[in-house]
Amino acid sequence: MTLISRIIGTWRDPRGAIRALLAGPAREDRALAVLMGAAALVVVGQIPAATAAAARDPAIPLDARIGGALMGAVFVLPLFAYALAAASRIVARLLGGRGSWFGARMALFWALLAVQPAVLIHAALEAVLGRGAVSGGVGIVAFAGFLYLWLGMLIAAESPATAERV
Repeated sequence: MTLISRIIGTWRDPRGAIRALLAGPAREDRALAVLMGAAALVVVGQIPAATAAAARDPAIPLDARIGGALMGAVFVLPLFAYALAAASRIVARLLGGRGSWFGARMALFWALLAVQPAVLIHAALEAVLGRGAVSGGVGIVAFAGFLYLWLGMLIAAESPATAERV
């Protein structure tokens, strides 16, 4: 199954997608690869806005803007994502979740990757139209989509049926 078809399938059925991802052995290299793929797409999504911002304000050159986005995506995003996944696992455990730490990480990391098409559309609209109602609305829809995917997958990852397979 290709990455694009998996992302489309995730939007259709987040719970089924995470169950399929957790069906195999818990491999941290796979989780990290998913997170780094999401981080790479975050950087790509920043390029149109950085280009437009550098054209409007040349005081900060384009390479510095893209370098900042790259540093944030490669160093800050993974640290934040691991911390957020751990916090979500703790909250889920307090609420009776029976999943695993790996399941919580995969739910968050895959949601970050699966929402990137919506984030890229938002970035493109913001670069073309600037910040406004249209790009803001698409940004809100992208964030709502992320929450839909993440929480749906986290609930499935914490369910007893999924927890027994991991």
